[in-house]
Amino acid sequence: MSKEMKRNNRTVVITGGAGFIGSHLCDFLINKNYKVICLDNLITGNRKNIAHLLNNPLFEFKNIDVSKKIEIKVKVDFVLHFASPASPVIYLAHPIETLKVGAFGTFNCLELAKSKKAKFLLASTSEIYGDPKEHPQKESYWGNVSSIGPRSVYDEAKRFAEAVTMAYHRRYNIDTKIVRIFNTYGPRMLINDGRAVPNFIMQALKNKPLTIQGDGMQTRSFCFISDLVEGIFQLMNSSANDPVNLGNPTEVTIRKIAKLIIELTHSKSKIKYLALPQDDPKRRKPDIAKAKRLLNWEPKVGLKEGLVSTIFWFETAK
Repeated sequence: MSKEMKRNNRTVVITGGAGFIGSHLCDFLINKNYKVICLDNLITGNRKNIAHLLNNPLFEFKNIDVSKKIEIKVKVDFVLHFASPASPVIYLAHPIETLKVGAFGTFNCLELAKSKKAKFLLASTSEIYGDPKEHPQKESYWGNVSSIGPRSVYDEAKRFAEAVTMAYHRRYNIDTKIVRIFNTYGPRMLINDGRAVPNFIMQALKNKPLTIQGDGMQTRSFCFISDLVEGIFQLMNSSANDPVNLGNPTEVTIRKIAKLIIELTHSKSKIKYLALPQDDPKRRKPDIAKAKRLLNWEPKVGLKEGLVSTIFWFETAK
């Protein structure tokens, strides 16, 4: 073991560690010589995402549902709670599990952090802003969310998770962090994820129509996975306790990204317009002034560069 590995000697628990973002976090932290304990029940996680780590002495995988119970016997320095479906297609198919992991799962992770005297980081979401009436969205914005709409199983689960995280911070003085993640894309997204980028890529690669919900003029801001993970790392080692937005502030229409993916894949696909889902946000763009100020962070990977990398991965994954 190198001197650097001996100097580090820190252990991180990552729930949802076999998922899209979680598995990239596992890689990133192991490369920095953290010991990583990955917890995942594989509802949306994939063993393939962590297969290359299974024989690494700095990595341990536990197939458990964090909504039920978490038992870790060793010393823990950080608990990063990333367990949750994030795609509308998937959380609408698993509404109760989504609510449970946001509620019971967050409680269990906070109790683990409390018992281990560890720092805690919650993966929240831009969806807590709902269909925003403020643009771009600052962390101070309270949101415009339906508590009973179909998307509420995810939106309200994350809003509750933020509330209980802050309650533990205030009541027990736990060093907690909350990252509000805006649209993120990259290798290891589920092929059947259902969100714009993976959907469009898979349709384009098969020369099928790219299906846009609504007129395609709704906007999103797409952040490449490596930028997001770097920001999360900066946040987990910061003194910040209030929520911090992480995302790419470059706003693009869904129609534009569909056309760009057709161009980059050299596809023969056309665009097909479908009905807009209920409560689908019309605009989404993060205000990242806080992340710039507190973390000295901003995204570096351009949309075209990130899409080329993502398309290459999907070409081999399909």
